[in-house]
Amino acid sequence: MEWKFTERSLDLREPRLMGILNVTPDSFSDGGRYIETASAVQRAGKMISQGASIIDVGGESSRPGSRRIDAQTELERVIPVISSLAAEHDVLISVDTYKSEVAREALSAGAHIVNDISAGRGDDEMFKLIAEERCGYVMMHMQGTPENMQAAPHYENVTREIIDFFRDRLDQAYTSGADASRIAIDPGIGFGKTLYHNLQLMADLEQFSHLEAALLFGASRKSFIDMIRKADVQHRLGGSLAAAMLAVQKGAKILRVHDVYETRQALDIIAAINRPADYI
Repeated sequence: MEWKFTERSLDLREPRLMGILNVTPDSFSDGGRYIETASAVQRAGKMISQGASIIDVGGESSRPGSRRIDAQTELERVIPVISSLAAEHDVLISVDTYKSEVAREALSAGAHIVNDISAGRGDDEMFKLIAEERCGYVMMHMQGTPENMQAAPHYENVTREIIDFFRDRLDQAYTSGADASRIAIDPGIGFGKTLYHNLQLMADLEQFSHLEAALLFGASRKSFIDMIRKADVQHRLGGSLAAAMLAVQKGAKILRVHDVYETRQALDIIAAINRPADYI
């Protein structure tokens, strides 16, 4: 399987890592650490050396309760980083935005992928843009908005409803001219879900393979880990790795992570166990 972008592609026969680079003052895990372009690019370079195939640059926090910002503020945060990153490193770059204006400028600056938490619902122009640009696209499921998504989320059957959601959004994207080979789906762990919903989705991940889109999974350092085994955000590596390895076993092709080195190490160990003859 390949995930295709404008003039490039990513081989998904083995799991790939998307390193998280938040250039925001208020992200739940590392808000404020990489606001300066130089420190952000340095952080990206470290993740690339550790095994990240994609760097996901985000200029607007989507943590529960976060407030929206305008496109201009978001552009001022992400464009200098994307431009510098594209100039200094040969790496796939993703922009984490639901605004078509920001996505367009980011693609012009050197990004290859749009990572959209709204799955096109936040901006009516998004599907048209990704069809025109022939870029990679991640559509994520979220019930509600970041401001209210954790206010009593409800589903009759969380897995079935999210699969139906993706069928509808994929159909909308294809109708707009988007290419199926360029789209990945993300079930949105922690976005409008209770602990039970998150766990049920992870248990059912293999069911998303019927959608015939690359599956991206992001559970890194999220609060469901703390709900199971008490840990602040900087002490959730064990839970993050457990969720990520299970997701790969159930068909995830891209892992969106903060801890690139540790996740790459875990993947390498599992690969070695599955191929012991390579180590004779």
